[in-house]
Amino acid sequence: MQLLVAFDKFKDSMTAKTACERAAEGLREVLGPDARIVTAPLTDGGEGFCPILTEAAGGWVEQHPVSGPLGETIHAPLGWVESQRLPEAARRRFPGVAGRIAIVEMASAAGLEQVPPERRHPRHTTTRGVGELIRVAAAKDAAAVLIGVGGSATSDLGLGALEALGLNFEGAEGILPAKWAQLGTISREPFPAPPLFIACDVDNPLCGPNGAAHRYGPQKGLAADEIEAFDAEARRVAGLLLESLDRPADLMERPGSGAAGGIGFGLGAAFDAAFLPGFPLVADWLDLEAETARADLVLSGEGKIDRSSLSGKGPCALARMAAKAGRPCRLFAGRVEPGAREAIEKEIARATVQSIAPPGLPLAEALAAGPENLRRAVAENLRQSPPAP
Repeated sequence: MQLLVAFDKFKDSMTAKTACERAAEGLREVLGPDARIVTAPLTDGGEGFCPILTEAAGGWVEQHPVSGPLGETIHAPLGWVESQRLPEAARRRFPGVAGRIAIVEMASAAGLEQVPPERRHPRHTTTRGVGELIRVAAAKDAAAVLIGVGGSATSDLGLGALEALGLNFEGAEGILPAKWAQLGTISREPFPAPPLFIACDVDNPLCGPNGAAHRYGPQKGLAADEIEAFDAEARRVAGLLLESLDRPADLMERPGSGAAGGIGFGLGAAFDAAFLPGFPLVADWLDLEAETARADLVLSGEGKIDRSSLSGKGPCALARMAAKAGRPCRLFAGRVEPGAREAIEKEIARATVQSIAPPGLPLAEALAAGPENLRRAVAENLRQSPPAP
């Protein structure tokens, strides 16, 4: 038998790579040390995006000092892969690109996890570090830059990144949303950016009830009574940017422009950045369709599974891929929301869902014990329901 183990991260408990390793340990405990197991850590564009994709393509990772989300100097990874080493389906997502692709992980340069809870607020966080990484990639002759935008702490329309890439914001140097009221004219210095691609699984517009401030502002520290004013100011500043760059106003309505606080909008307006669908890109990059077809059993999961997991999240998307290939898929999560298991098992053929945490275990203990709980849950699952040969 061959088994495919492809987990996403368990937030605050273990990385995707660790989850795959622990699940594989559980499988070998039952099947023996010679079990044929293929591991493929998943990523949603947030933490782990750079190392997972870089390692899968046999590339290398550098560390560079950049501005963190609060303006402090941090070290963030920049991955490099040769485009010719990608599976053909992944290469087709970068038309006209030949050579080295740089991989930027927004979560490592402007991530929510880098900001203490008491200091989280989108008025005071910046994407400047993302722009600095893009500038490094350009200086090193990247043929293209791929940016994963999950896990961000920011909602600055990407203006911090644009300032690092040559745009000048009169009256608001070191621009933050807190300084938007001071903003005068916007101009730009010529900057030869390589083609930019943004991996994104959401289709929110920039502003409005389904935009960045309303949908994602609260998790970044925006209070309920601040949302409308922040959204209105974002629309005004976005209009100034589009006017200064002579770009059409409907870019604010472009699907995905509201992701990660609007960085896709800003990079799209200034550099024609293209959006790529997140999981399909990762699936092509990791050659998951072929790996799934070769597997007799697929194991996947992440920290929490709920009804939204059916809307394009990696583990459920992989389960659908397995169902299409006629393969069973067993999903494991630190927490399974009420009704999610029934909904997923009803909608996806041969998929099963289970929690790895013992009932009643306090959250802090469950997070600390996550790796061991996953190993044990996988082993017990396999003993109770051995896969058919």
